[in-house]
Amino acid sequence: DALNALAGEPLPHPAQGGLILTPHPGEMARLTGRSIGEIQQNRVETAVRFAAEQNCVLVLKGNGTIIAAPDGRLFINHTGNPGLAKGGSGDILAGLIAGLACSGLEAAEAAVCGVFLHGLAADRCAARLGQAGMLPHDILADLGAIFAEKGR
Repeated sequence: DALNALAGEPLPHPAQGGLILTPHPGEMARLTGRSIGEIQQNRVETAVRFAAEQNCVLVLKGNGTIIAAPDGRLFINHTGNPGLAKGGSGDILAGLIAGLACSGLEAAEAAVCGVFLHGLAADRCAARLGQAGMLPHDILADLGAIFAEKGR
């Protein structure tokens, strides 16, 4: 809900590191004053422009989550599935990205890695439980397994 509270307000920037925002299209619409339809029709342009104008890393969630850095770098993620469209999934993503940033990754790198790993864990979770049956906390087991496989 912090993103909703920021709608129409100047964005706070941390003293160290970069600001990373992770809105879904509805939150992005409120942040920009545009409609959800406009956001969805122009996802890449919206993300790139917002990241540059607000000097932040933007993770625009949805099918093909977009990660835009303020320096113009753009990434489109292809892991994840509709089972992530449940309350709490974004909280796991935000926590994962924050943890990666705190471990020393630069903000955009943390966002890219976090989005990829979150989606990969969700894909594995959906294979176990089905997209309709999976809940956000179920993703954590798969996320832990991915880290264990990679020796981290």
